[in-house]
Amino acid sequence: MTVTPDNVPGDPRFFVTQGPFGLEQLAQCSGAELRKAADSAQACTQFSGIAPLQSATRGQVSFLDNRRYLPLLEGTEAGAVIVAPAFADKVPPHAAVLVSKAPYQTWARIASLFYPPPPVRPGIHPSAVIGTGCEIDPTAAIGAFTVVGDGVRIGAGTDIGTHVSIGGGVEIGARCRIGAHVAISHALLGERVTLLPGARIGQDGFGFAVTSEGFESVPQLGRVILEDGVEIGANSTVDRGSIRDTVIGAGSRLDNLVQIGHNARLGRCCIVVSQAGISGSTELGDFVTVAAQAGLIGHIKIGTKARIGAQCGVMSDVEAGADVIGSPAMPFREFFRNVAFLRRMARKTTQDGGSEKADNA
Repeated sequence: MTVTPDNVPGDPRFFVTQGPFGLEQLAQCSGAELRKAADSAQACTQFSGIAPLQSATRGQVSFLDNRRYLPLLEGTEAGAVIVAPAFADKVPPHAAVLVSKAPYQTWARIASLFYPPPPVRPGIHPSAVIGTGCEIDPTAAIGAFTVVGDGVRIGAGTDIGTHVSIGGGVEIGARCRIGAHVAISHALLGERVTLLPGARIGQDGFGFAVTSEGFESVPQLGRVILEDGVEIGANSTVDRGSIRDTVIGAGSRLDNLVQIGHNARLGRCCIVVSQAGISGSTELGDFVTVAAQAGLIGHIKIGTKARIGAQCGVMSDVEAGADVIGSPAMPFREFFRNVAFLRRMARKTTQDGGSEKADNA
């Protein structure tokens, strides 16, 4: 087995590198302010890739976004480093400085310059099954063993992977990327939507009536609307609505293994982290963050820019801008005050118990 050294991100078996690029190109694409290396004799002018501070070489770009790693910055061999203005004077003299108020965003842009998404190869694989009445843009790509139902629309530059199932009537906008083994039904996708492998969009919601004899399923008659720029992680599920649509707002990002119940509505640029679940008919405002393994019951409202902590159990509405944690959910400060109180009580109980044992002896 051939192993690529860890100082060279982007194993060429899986990633295609662009470049080399000059300093001016890096600054232009990222919007960073360029400051040339103080030691011009050792300065590098052409760059072939990116690497972390501790392993970067003179032909690579690195970045610092956390002051904890200042010692690594001062010892780096990188030929150019992206830093916040406060750390510009800490960069070694041999390295060019790319000054940015948002170093991680600048790093993302430069990394994308070296490693852009793979190009779409237009065409329909011979093994794909295409239904009747479909409108597929000639610049779209449909992979092997994919099944496309009747009346489906697929926009320009969209890349459909292998073994994908697309139900009848589904609409997929331009420049979307649909991973392998994705299933989509009863859904309308905007532009630049990304579905990672195994995502399930538009299946029946969890709706049933309880009777004396058991359960009776309620028809799920809504749709799923994924607005522009939505990204949904591997093996995540978004149920279609029961009588209204399930909506994921523009720019929102769902991690792997996320569950969104029927009729739920997420605003713009929400984040839902792995293993979190949002029950039916719950509404999130814009820029809400739901951390890992959090659970939200149905029919509640989460205000704009609220943050839900990891493993949080949310059972009632959360105000805009609030930070909550715990189960049941409560404000951060209240939660940690309670934790501190319980610890003090536990220590006191232990000490009192120890004193009683000593007295009895």
